[in-house]
Amino acid sequence: MKVALIGLMQSGKSTLLSAVSGKPVRSGAAGIVEEVVPVPDERLDWLATHYERTKPVHATVDCLDLPGLAFGDEHTRAAARRLFEQVRTVDMFVMVVKAYGDGPNPAKDLTELQTELLLADLELVTTRIDKLEKQIHKPTKTQAHDKAELALQLKLQAGLEAEKPVKVIIENEHELELVKSLGLLTLKPMMVVANVGEGRLGEEFKFDNLDESVQVVTLCAKLESELAQLDVDSRAEFMADLGITTPAVNRFVQSCYATLGLISFLTIGKDEVRAWPIRRGTCALDAAGKVHTDMKRGFIRAETTAFGDLKELGDEKAVKAAGKVRLEGKSYIVQDGDVINFRFNV
Repeated sequence: MKVALIGLMQSGKSTLLSAVSGKPVRSGAAGIVEEVVPVPDERLDWLATHYERTKPVHATVDCLDLPGLAFGDEHTRAAARRLFEQVRTVDMFVMVVKAYGDGPNPAKDLTELQTELLLADLELVTTRIDKLEKQIHKPTKTQAHDKAELALQLKLQAGLEAEKPVKVIIENEHELELVKSLGLLTLKPMMVVANVGEGRLGEEFKFDNLDESVQVVTLCAKLESELAQLDVDSRAEFMADLGITTPAVNRFVQSCYATLGLISFLTIGKDEVRAWPIRRGTCALDAAGKVHTDMKRGFIRAETTAFGDLKELGDEKAVKAAGKVRLEGKSYIVQDGDVINFRFNV
């Protein structure tokens, strides 16, 4: 999973990245800063301890922190466009808005960021239309495809000019397939982080211009960054004093997972236990392919146990005795927290 942190100058993106990665703040970096953040998973930690595996392998979130953006003139806008081009392949955006200090206006900042993403898409679509209009008159093998794409691009252009994001304009899977390779920014899922001061920790933010399905996380990036630098015991003590029940990294990752519709299944190997992120609704056959292509090719059955049953009953022998182990076929829809042993033969 690859996410891009986007925000105006002084929004606190770099501090947020420090909070979720546990690394020192690298503010003022000239280019995009990248950190790989392990996904906290108490189930995986329990399996590693219980089965005495020295190597719990967590799922990860690859976080790209863009330099703070400004849109005051054509020069700053052009710089922002160049940065946007570098993140067209990410899975989602995290919009970080300033909600601390004197007179912040997070709703206005969010609208400005959304508008600039929309304008960047409009620029790309207009360029694509110019190219397709020249191509469609040539008798090539792709002529029919090019004509269909041109019609769609003209539709996208009209929608973007009316300030509609691409994800609202696209109507079906066929249209999505025609433009998927372009990496349109307003087609991507997004979540919002409202970066507050310490005095507003319990406050919830709502944005009128956001769909209700968009995840909004409220946290104090500065405070969470400082907590992330502490040892585990000290961190727990300070969190309790401050009334923080869940660390920033947990809330951040959970919201990323929810935004992308992800869950994790778990495997127990000879040397490691591992969490595997998949899209909710993934079948057992495709989950097997996530582990190894041979498992998918020679799939026989998925020996499946719910993590909760395994933890409650203590071990695989007890789980089998209780009839809680299931042999599932290719079409079984994997559930979050399933512990799976794939039977296969190649």
